[in-house]
Amino acid sequence: MLKISNFNTRYDKILTWIKLISVTSLLEIVVQAIGFFSGILVIRLLPPNEYAFYTLANTLLGTMAVLADGGISSGTMAQAGKVWQDKVKLGTVLATGMDLRKKFAVVSLLIVSPFLIYLLRHHEASWLMSFLLLISIIPAFFTALSGNILQLAPKLHQDIIPLQTTNVLSNAFRFIITTLLIFIFPWAFIAILASGTSQIWSNIRLRKISSKHADMKQKPDASIRREILVFVKRILPGAIYFCVSGQITIWIISFFGNTNSIAQVGALGRLGMVLGIFGTLIGTLVTPRFARLIKDKNKLIKIFFQIQMGLILLVIFIISITYNFPNQILWIIGKDYQNLQMELVLSIIGACLGIIAGTSFSLSSNRGILVNPFLTIPTIVITIAIGAMLIDIRTIQGVLKLNIIIALIEIVMYYLYFIFKVNSDLK
Repeated sequence: MLKISNFNTRYDKILTWIKLISVTSLLEIVVQAIGFFSGILVIRLLPPNEYAFYTLANTLLGTMAVLADGGISSGTMAQAGKVWQDKVKLGTVLATGMDLRKKFAVVSLLIVSPFLIYLLRHHEASWLMSFLLLISIIPAFFTALSGNILQLAPKLHQDIIPLQTTNVLSNAFRFIITTLLIFIFPWAFIAILASGTSQIWSNIRLRKISSKHADMKQKPDASIRREILVFVKRILPGAIYFCVSGQITIWIISFFGNTNSIAQVGALGRLGMVLGIFGTLIGTLVTPRFARLIKDKNKLIKIFFQIQMGLILLVIFIISITYNFPNQILWIIGKDYQNLQMELVLSIIGACLGIIAGTSFSLSSNRGILVNPFLTIPTIVITIAIGAMLIDIRTIQGVLKLNIIIALIEIVMYYLYFIFKVNSDLK
């Protein structure tokens, strides 16, 4: 009878996972599909120079988001994972994380804004357009930061359906706004404003969903703030480095290339963003469960590498499709980008390796395992320096090759450090 009971328990778990993954995958496919079509609409309707400005603004928006986070989300997740079943304590953790993010966001905005203006002016954007783009990213910036924290409670409780439904409706809202406005006003700042507007509505919904699992009326707590700041002190130097390495192709092309090259790299990157569905699924279904695992050395290492092997097989399949059908894929982004076959393959390889590296980092950091930035930063800086000497980084192909090399080095570092820390901490 015990064997039958164990079999039924395992069967129920497998069936639950199949249902959860199926529904979540379906909704996430819808989310990514809407987001993808919105992005393609922007590529096709904006002239190349406007799309270059759009790419620069989004790159700096991502930089601000990384600096404003600086490890706060990982620290908040780690603290929330300890009290996820206590509604009041979970609310206190979320309130503390939100409070820290608002303060970091203001500093981040003040630091990054001059760089955005400089790069836009460097690529011959008018002063008016430069300031309009700066203003347009502010709503998207602040609402995205709040949205990330508000998603933690439903993720920990695996309340996935309402979360994914909100994402679907938010992206649909964004698509409608973009479609209505960009046909009439084909300017980069209009496309960015559409994203921020939809995120405001999304945050209202996310707060209601989170309130089922956390008391959202709680105030920030000083002791929790100190615990989160421990993560920030360890992650922030790496986050600053990531601002450079994470968008190395755009940064290098921005300084050494022309406006058309920025548009081309941005368009290729938009195709690579389709792969974000896998990163989102992992972040929604896998990472929270991995964060909740008991401290068992063998189990942690086994599950970590099971996740990685699944990703590697997926990556091989995606790269094979891209290599065999580049012209068909490039057709999607329009006639201005049809001669980028090899660049497309290199871009997708880099994006796939980025997913593996990002997943490794996320799994580790949400367990409190953080690679010392004094190890990662010099390693990657040396890699970039050597790569720049061996590869012609003034071309798009050269920059994409350098991006692949950096991603490979990051993967190796995260793998080795995870194994080392788990073995040393859990003897």
